[in-house]
Amino acid sequence: MPDEASCRAHLESQRWNGKPICPYCNNDKAYKLKDMKTYKGMYKCANKSCYKKFSVTMGTIFEDSKIPLNKWFIAVYLNTAHKKGVSSCQLAKNIGVSQRTAWFMLHRIREGVKPKEDVMLDKIVEVDESWAGGKIKNKHKSIRDHAHKNNLNHIDGRTGFVGYLQREGELKLKVWDLNKPLRDQVKENVKPEAVLITDGYPAYVGLDKHFEAHETVNHKKDEYVRGQIHTNSIEGAFSHFKRMVVGTYHSLSPKHLQAYCNEFTFRFNSRKMKDADRFNITLQNCSGRLTYKDLTAKV
Repeated sequence: MPDEASCRAHLESQRWNGKPICPYCNNDKAYKLKDMKTYKGMYKCANKSCYKKFSVTMGTIFEDSKIPLNKWFIAVYLNTAHKKGVSSCQLAKNIGVSQRTAWFMLHRIREGVKPKEDVMLDKIVEVDESWAGGKIKNKHKSIRDHAHKNNLNHIDGRTGFVGYLQREGELKLKVWDLNKPLRDQVKENVKPEAVLITDGYPAYVGLDKHFEAHETVNHKKDEYVRGQIHTNSIEGAFSHFKRMVVGTYHSLSPKHLQAYCNEFTFRFNSRKMKDADRFNITLQNCSGRLTYKDLTAKV
């Protein structure tokens, strides 16, 4: 796919299965406009009550972008194929754009791969929690002195996230809402018919009344495996996530943490696919436009 025309043709085959669909009224009949400079790759809806012009990029992560589609496709492939992702600095060098443009492109791709629906996990589900952000002991001396002076602990300045992993199923990573009981967050992501496996964290106490069963492993007593009862799978996923952070992104802001979690879970849940198949699935589900104004807005 060396040029814009071939990229558009491939995107149409993946997103529409070769048959244009109007994004305004969902009509599957459309006229292809003449291949002039103004209307290149454009269609016009055949519905008399609509008659609006559209293209295959409308309503997707590629909408209103001045970056050629062949560069976009390289960015999508690199981000979804590399186990640890790709940094904006590296992507900027690879496709010949500025670092800020590459950063925006990567966030658009994360918007495209985020789950389109929130699926509840079932069967045997491992749940654990972790933290993103540097430890105080590893930070600059001035920060350590400030933490010591103000009696700050290891979680101050860090953002928590909770992992839910269904055995032989999907992984979900959600930013930890510290204003809501952890038990309620678990109930929102796991079906009551599931068997829950956690460590001995007190916040999980009482979940046995909501789920089919709640098994725990006591890490404080060096218990990590008891038959099929363990949290090694979710902890293994955490280790890969943290290798991604340390090796590629180095640090994650609390504002964008969920986006990076979505990126990681997409790659993790499709890890048994071939890279080309994962690339095509990304194109098939690339809906969701993200503007630079929304991306950089203060929260």
